[in-house]
Amino acid sequence: MLAWTVILVSIMVTIALILNLWRLFAGPDLPDRILALDTMYINSIALIILLGLWLSSTLYFEAALLIAMLGFVSTAALCKYLLRGDIIE
Repeated sequence: MLAWTVILVSIMVTIALILNLWRLFAGPDLPDRILALDTMYINSIALIILLGLWLSSTLYFEAALLIAMLGFVSTAALCKYLLRGDIIE
């Protein structure tokens, strides 16, 4: 039962990732594109965690944590650049 659920949820998250990719390229403004990129990080983390559940491996959870940290830092840097025009003061 868990295997079928993981596959079904993986397909749904993949569809969400494709829709985020479309919003990234077709976004009307820069803040919309930054938000789409941030949501893509979250969806990729979900896919990695689902892969770890499906393969019963804890290594994928550490990779998801690493991507979450990089996603947070890059989103914060992009937002600071968008607001101030410079990352380093």
